[in-house]
Amino acid sequence: MTYAVVYEQSPKNYSAYVPDLPGCIATGKTRAIVERRIRKGIAMHLEAMREDGELVPLPTTSVGLVEIS
Repeated sequence: MTYAVVYEQSPKNYSAYVPDLPGCIATGKTRAIVERRIRKGIAMHLEAMREDGELVPLPTTSVGLVEIS
């Protein structure tokens, strides 16, 4: 499965969250760190859901970029 991830940059760090998995977030000093952490976070989130007997939601969020000139 492929989940959409939103990455945000603040003055001091980066963060990421997964709209289809509420509560699945990651932060880090660099984007590369956040990318590794959110990948691991998704895997852990899904594993915990399965262990708790919850249904794993299918990815439904899609993203796109809009260029404004």
